[in-house]
Amino acid sequence: MTNGKRFGRCIIIDDDPDILLSARLLLRDLFAEVAAFQDPQEALAAMDAELPDVVLLDANFGRGATDAAEGFRWLGEILKRDPQAVVVMITAHAGIGVAVEAMKRGATDFVSKPWSNERLLATVRTAASLRTSRAEVVTERSKAKAIATAGETPLLGSSPAMARIWSLIERAGPTDANVLILGENGTGKELVARELHRRSRRADQLLVSVDLGAVAENLFESELFGHVKGAFTDARADRVGRLQAADRGTLFLDEIGNLPLHLQPKLLTALEQRRIVPVGANKPVPIDVRVIAATNCPAEQLSDESRFRQDLLFRLNTVEIDLPPLRERREDITGLAGHFIAQYARKYGKPVRELPAEVAQALEAYDWPGNVRALRHACERAVILSDGAAFTQEDFSLSRGLSPSRAAPAPAPVASPRHDLNLERVEKQMVEEALKKHSYNISLAAAELGLTRASLYRRMEKHGL
Repeated sequence: MTNGKRFGRCIIIDDDPDILLSARLLLRDLFAEVAAFQDPQEALAAMDAELPDVVLLDANFGRGATDAAEGFRWLGEILKRDPQAVVVMITAHAGIGVAVEAMKRGATDFVSKPWSNERLLATVRTAASLRTSRAEVVTERSKAKAIATAGETPLLGSSPAMARIWSLIERAGPTDANVLILGENGTGKELVARELHRRSRRADQLLVSVDLGAVAENLFESELFGHVKGAFTDARADRVGRLQAADRGTLFLDEIGNLPLHLQPKLLTALEQRRIVPVGANKPVPIDVRVIAATNCPAEQLSDESRFRQDLLFRLNTVEIDLPPLRERREDITGLAGHFIAQYARKYGKPVRELPAEVAQALEAYDWPGNVRALRHACERAVILSDGAAFTQEDFSLSRGLSPSRAAPAPAPVASPRHDLNLERVEKQMVEEALKKHSYNISLAAAELGLTRASLYRRMEKHGL
């Protein structure tokens, strides 16, 4: 009768003791606790002690009353104590007008007297599931907020290239337009997304991020749209998807180019209809989200219909922001390095050492294939390892990687893997070759090397790439 799922607590409020007894006996297998009250004030006191999953509230308490005024008053009191409360109104037979008004005032559903036991059980079970889903949304948003505020770095740069980016952010930010951010790995696409969110009308809501490059293909639907218990083998409980968790806020879809072609129509439908259907569910859930997407795929790859649906692309790129690589805004490098050096000096309790002019010039001469992310890692390493009064090029591990056309003499070529048996050197060379072959597209390079994105990032960090 209860489909094996038992909820926490139900409160029933009705002035008829027979109704209370009947409802309590019917619902006792559905809840761990069913509390019945003839006096609404006592029920409110019980709510103050512990919030219920569902409240069943009678619409009329006085003898002969039919206008539901008392029920509406107590409904308001319940929602004051718990704005997320799930309240099912109990109305007189054919009191459809009262039921509609109750739902306008915040009730979740209604049942009519005399009720059908099956109808009451189905209504209350659905209401309790809604309460669970709302709690999961709060949990997901709390997690997203914690992630969003952890280790946050500002978007920095005053070069002409970045001035153009700031201009686009200032104009697009206050709108609800979807934005597509293009750029190589490490250029700061997520920072641009956060800046757009900060300047939007949704800034007081959450920015929920999803790295589609880190989600297994068989979990894409569940991650984005959520699922219900039993939808697949490991679905042991209902789960709220990221689209629903971002409701009224902003959803940041990183690595959108990794979204499988067969799932792209479902995302397009969700964005167009502004509603989702969790995996295994039949009832759609309305959503109100602004989507900011990002990819390191070149524009010509996104224009390939065999890889990416053009109707979805048009939906995503109402505004398009193309972030320049660090080598195209070299005048920002010294300022960025100074910011990162100060940041990591504070973090590790190290002195802020001098950055000599010749070292700054070397930093600006380097092509930084990993862009701002690589510069940040190099500065962190320099702060940790430097033991002199001032930084040197060796502290930043630049002596092995300077661009031959702009800086120091090129290092001697590394022996071919066929002749070099040193595993460290061979691994580094293979990683470099894969990155260069795919223009530093991490997903494609990782796939060619047979690695996950996370494993490739670890190897890049290990070899100073």
